[in-house]
Amino acid sequence: MPILNLRPKRWLACSWALGTALAAGEAFAAGLPTPRTGTYVARDFRFHTGEVLPELKLHYTTLGEPGGEAVLVLHGTAGSGTALLGQNFAGELFGPGQPLDASRYFIILPDAIGTGLSSKPSDGLRAKFPAYNYDDMVQAQHRLLTEHLGVQHLRLLIGNSMGGMQTWIWAQQYPGFMDIAVPMASMPTAMSGRNWMLRRLITDSIRQDPDWQGGNYTKQPRSAHVASVFFNLATNGGNQALFKVAPTREKADALLDQRLNAPAAGDANDLLFQWSSSGDYDPSAGLEKIRATLLAINSADDERNPPELGVLEREIKRVRNGRVFIIPGSEQTAGHGTTGQARFWKQPLAELLLSAPRVQP
Repeated sequence: MPILNLRPKRWLACSWALGTALAAGEAFAAGLPTPRTGTYVARDFRFHTGEVLPELKLHYTTLGEPGGEAVLVLHGTAGSGTALLGQNFAGELFGPGQPLDASRYFIILPDAIGTGLSSKPSDGLRAKFPAYNYDDMVQAQHRLLTEHLGVQHLRLLIGNSMGGMQTWIWAQQYPGFMDIAVPMASMPTAMSGRNWMLRRLITDSIRQDPDWQGGNYTKQPRSAHVASVFFNLATNGGNQALFKVAPTREKADALLDQRLNAPAAGDANDLLFQWSSSGDYDPSAGLEKIRATLLAINSADDERNPPELGVLEREIKRVRNGRVFIIPGSEQTAGHGTTGQARFWKQPLAELLLSAPRVQP
């Protein structure tokens, strides 16, 4: 299977926390149709643990009209559907004449279980919220599409980071549901190595903080913010780009102080569940089931999914219509955050939308 490389041609400012920045209030991209939002309530939702939630709220945002070809876009951990509506993502994809022009496509951006405005621990159940995983998220997304939005087939399923991992699951659990699958910033193998160890450090930091009080805290545990800053610096941003903005100890200290002193984003229980949910992720067993044309997009400087491991190159051979697109690392890229910037990969996506065959249900 081919492994493609793209050398960026234009300067791109680095973004180490794309989802967080947008969720915090970055303006939506100009030139897009007005987003529509809604909430679907899935009744008696059964989680993989056997726990049942009588009402599971699934919030979503759409662009375009329901009669257009359906596209499902999945966000990363601690993000939301609206976090993908900024200039770097939606502004490169959803506008007039762009690869996913909203006048042609019906674009669906759900908030995953535990994030955004979907049901999450901080709604009231706190640590008693069901222990969900990525399979539960995919099941909920499938119910949202089929039971509520009336979507029975997708032209494209695309996801970034956590959304990329969910795309690998979607493509094999519902192999006739989409023509094209584009998992980004992810690998089709079990959670392991540095990626998992640093995730566990976040959850352990929260659980071991005396202020957490088993999830019944009266103030946000400080450890959640410190661990999140540590994780983002260790696994996001890109080595070259980070060195460019912090080439001295003084500048590195200033950047670190800025992040540590910034207002904490998110609720500690929500963060704990969000990062724990990836623990049993492992889509490796069913790669041969995938029928969609699959394009896996990663960056060469992705700290969480380093290409030198050879995992993606090895596993893509098991996907009948699979290929890999690697973005070379540079001062312009942002490590794991690179794929959150659509200008790096929108050209091969546009070509794929024109050439990929239809998959019969």
